[in-house]
Amino acid sequence: MAEKPEPVKVLYCPSCSLPAEYCEFGPDFEKCKPWLIKNAPELYPDLLKEADEKEAERVSEQLHSVGISSFGGDGTVSSVHSGETSSFKQEEVKRLPGGKIKKKVRQEVVIEKVVRNKRKSITIIKGLDLFGIKLSDASKKLGKKFATGASVVKGPTEKEQIDVQGDIAYDIVEFITETWPDVPETAIYFIEEGKKVPAA
Repeated sequence: MAEKPEPVKVLYCPSCSLPAEYCEFGPDFEKCKPWLIKNAPELYPDLLKEADEKEAERVSEQLHSVGISSFGGDGTVSSVHSGETSSFKQEEVKRLPGGKIKKKVRQEVVIEKVVRNKRKSITIIKGLDLFGIKLSDASKKLGKKFATGASVVKGPTEKEQIDVQGDIAYDIVEFITETWPDVPETAIYFIEEGKKVPAA
């Protein structure tokens, strides 16, 4: 008679409630890491290396903040400089979850004229929000100044923009720089025939 197979014992993570082998595919792998290092280090050997590196980095930063340099075993000063740690911190700030790098958005206002129905034109203003300007307030001021309809809409890139009825593209530059002094004229661009042209 054949022997009954023993049931397999599965180690479940208390953070994500998945088997330990699948934690990296769970909702928040960062929360699982401390538990995995302690209870299942053989499954993720890279985590041990990462934890050791972080611990060494933390200790060296503490030593630098106190003003003590870390010495090697032979009495030489280790090659950890404050410049290296600051560049390491800058890299952490730029990286998003999943290893993607966040691009820094340039502060610029883009003005574009779009013609509809052969006669009606709309002036589109993008990028005022990058200067800390509330788009709803800006659309009201533009509507009052140019006696026309102005509204905040989502553009094709899911970013909000201001649509103003009429061709006011060249009058608007002076109004923007006077109303909001934080917006320099050098940061205002027109889109003409598909090319970005500086307003200044």
